[in-house]
Amino acid sequence: MEPQTADTTQSPSPSPLPSPSQAAPGPFASFVRFVVCGGGVGVLSSFAVPMVAMTMPWAVANAVITVVSTLLCTELHALFTFGTGRRAGVRRHLQSSGSAAAAYAMTSAAMFLLHTAQSAPTLLTEQTVYLTASAMAGVGRFLVLRVYVFTTTRAPHPAIHRTTLPRPLLPRPAVTTAC
Repeated sequence: MEPQTADTTQSPSPSPLPSPSQAAPGPFASFVRFVVCGGGVGVLSSFAVPMVAMTMPWAVANAVITVVSTLLCTELHALFTFGTGRRAGVRRHLQSSGSAAAAYAMTSAAMFLLHTAQSAPTLLTEQTVYLTASAMAGVGRFLVLRVYVFTTTRAPHPAIHRTTLPRPLLPRPAVTTAC
């Protein structure tokens, strides 16, 4: 019979949660990562929409790129921005898309209010209002994602109160003579 040896060729399976050495980044680092990831994908999206719009109507191209960029950003935020150590999953994608829709509604409302207040605003005014609303929506989206969507702490389940009774310690001879 041959002695068994441990197989060292297999690496241990990756942990679904970050280890203590790779703890989730703090609020400031998360915000910087959020701006870099979201901004980077936003810039790429701004180039992608006109290219895709060559093959379909602009509104459809914008919707397709928005969906794809939101999915990509959610994965980046799960893995990099908030350091959860795992991919986003369906629940987080749905929550993230909800916050993206709220941000879209906020920027649209700001532009609607601008055009209601001024019938022909200048391009500089439009850009200022849009970028301000976008920045405010971005900060709100960051807070929602950090506090609710990608939080690594969960509320504990309600405690189940169990009464543990002490076990009587009987000497072994007492048990054997009784039986």
